[in-house]
Amino acid sequence: MPRLPPAEKLSLALRKNVRDEWDNKKADCETQLSDILGETWTIDINPNAIWPYHNDGYAKESLGACIRAYVEGAIYQIKYLVGKYGDELKAEINAICSAHVLALDMDDSEPKKFSYCGCDVSDGKLRMLFRQDCLGTNIDYACQEGQLFPALNAAPAGDRPLSFTARVGIRDEYDSKAEACRKELAEMVGKPDFKLNPNFADTFAKLEAASKVKGNDLRDDWQKNLGGFTLKYFEGAVYQMKYLKVGEDDMIQEGFNEAVEKGEMAFRIVDNLKYDSYCECDIEDGVMYLQCTADKWGTNIDYAAQKLMDRL
Repeated sequence: MPRLPPAEKLSLALRKNVRDEWDNKKADCETQLSDILGETWTIDINPNAIWPYHNDGYAKESLGACIRAYVEGAIYQIKYLVGKYGDELKAEINAICSAHVLALDMDDSEPKKFSYCGCDVSDGKLRMLFRQDCLGTNIDYACQEGQLFPALNAAPAGDRPLSFTARVGIRDEYDSKAEACRKELAEMVGKPDFKLNPNFADTFAKLEAASKVKGNDLRDDWQKNLGGFTLKYFEGAVYQMKYLKVGEDDMIQEGFNEAVEKGEMAFRIVDNLKYDSYCECDIEDGVMYLQCTADKWGTNIDYAAQKLMDRL
C-alpha cells in the first residue's frame, strides 16, 4: 500500500502529548542508548509522519506516549542483548548502524516482513518498523533478538567478508573452542605449533553462492553454523587420527609429518570430490585439507579424515 502523507498539523491535545510524553523524554532516552552502546546515538522520529497510521489505536490520542514506548522498548531489548552477548555485540551494532541513529517508520516492504513490528538497517540507521495497520501493537518487541539479529545480518556488509550471523557464530562456536582442538592435534603429531586454518571467508563466499541457487539443499541456518560446523570437521579429524593411532605409532606419525610438512590442517569447499561422496581429506603442498562440496556441507562431518591412511 502507498505511504500516507504526513499530517500537516497535529491537534493541540496531540501536540501537548508529544511534548510532555516524548519531547521532554527524548534527551534522556538518547543518553541511555548512548551509554549502553558506548557511542553517541541520537533518535530521529517525526510524529507528524507517524500519526496518520494510528488506526484508532494507542497512537490516536497518545502519540507521544506511543513513540516513547517504542523507544524505551528498543532500549530495553538492546540493553538485554548487550548484557547477554557483551562488547562484541556493541561493536557490531555501532559498525553496522554507522549513522548511530534510532528511527521509527512504517514498514512498506512487500511482502510484509513482520506480523506486527520489527526493525531494519537503512542508510546506517537502526529503524523500528511497524506494519501499516499495527502502530502501537507489540511495541516492546520491535528490537528483540529475533528481529534485531536478522536486521543486522541483512544490512550491507561493506568491507566485511562475513555476515553478522556468521561472525557471531564463529565467536561463539569456534574461537572459544578451537584452541583445545588444535592443542590436542599438535600433541598427537608432535608439533607444538601445528595450525588450524578454518578458511572462513572462502567457505562463506561459496556457501552464500550455493544458497542462491534455486532448489539448493543447503540448510537455512548455514551462516549461524559456519563456526561450529568447521570446528566439528577438525574435531572429527582428530577422532579419526586417534583411531589410526597417529599419536601412538611412531611410523604413522612420521609418515603424517612427512606428508603434512607445513604442519597445517585446513578446511575448504571444493567443486568436486576425488575420493568420497560426502566429504574427504586430501594433502596438497604439505597441507592436510578437509573438504566437501557446498551441497554436502555439514553432512557426515566426522568422517572427512577416515581415509587418511590412503592419502599418506
